[in-house]
Amino acid sequence: MKNKGSEEKFQIWLGVFFVFVSSISFSAKSVLAKLAYKEISDSVTVLMLRMVFSLPFFLIVAFSKKKRDYPLSLKDKFQILTLGVIGYYLASLFDFWGLEYIPAGMERVILFVYPTLVVFILAIIYKRKPEKREVLALVLTYGGILFIFIKEKIIFQPLLFLGSFFVFLSAFFYAIYLIGSEKLISKIGATHFTAYALSISGFCILIHFLLFREIKLLFTISLDTYILCFLMAIISTVIPTFLLTQGIKRIGSGKSAIVGSVGPVSTIVFAYFFLGEVIGISEILGTCLIILGVLIVSNTKKNKSHTLSKTP
Repeated sequence: MKNKGSEEKFQIWLGVFFVFVSSISFSAKSVLAKLAYKEISDSVTVLMLRMVFSLPFFLIVAFSKKKRDYPLSLKDKFQILTLGVIGYYLASLFDFWGLEYIPAGMERVILFVYPTLVVFILAIIYKRKPEKREVLALVLTYGGILFIFIKEKIIFQPLLFLGSFFVFLSAFFYAIYLIGSEKLISKIGATHFTAYALSISGFCILIHFLLFREIKLLFTISLDTYILCFLMAIISTVIPTFLLTQGIKRIGSGKSAIVGSVGPVSTIVFAYFFLGEVIGISEILGTCLIILGVLIVSNTKKNKSHTLSKTP
């Protein structure tokens, strides 16, 4: 019994470690993208390089053998394709577009509201009146965003407002992806489903680049920027994706959401040291309100699903 208890504790701490590292790694994405933008002003090119470098790893997992109780139906495949396009292609595209206009710290804070969007969308779909706890979470979260917008006068700065809107759209598309993926994840498994979705997204972004950009652009990029995009692919995409899956398996979505709240904070810290971004009192207070709101909604009994603790 003692060994069993020790093993359970070890697995819990291992799960906390996995989620913590994945959150830190995910949060570095915004900073690495901003550093790449110093040479490549085009977000589509940066995103394409990130996904192309990531793609081989996800394809290996996607095509690895896995025992299933049943083969994937045509409907399953269509849903995976649709969710891959919505969840990682559109969400990533709007996210990187937004990063062209707003600071990395602000991007991560806005993106972090996606769990509240999941709750809001589900309430509309199932025509369910939100619980008091959910309403409180929504007030805190969007109150935090509004507080930042008013204090920083973002509404009167067109480019900042546009960038914020793009990132919010990214969070919205990701929330739709999470809602649609729940049943498929239970059938396929989180690791394989994520590999399928990210592989589809990678091909979509590659096609987008080939259709709307010139290949010769790739020959003008310096080795340093290629290294940045490679690091973004490995450190902020491949590694945290699989670590998060393993972490959720061990500690569940509620605890993962709590540990994952370090993400916006770490992005702000990284942005301060590597990008020279200055954060004021309004951003700090707004961020605290948003994190508190997300933690409340992520731990609501009816919403303790794996979908609330993933990170775009």
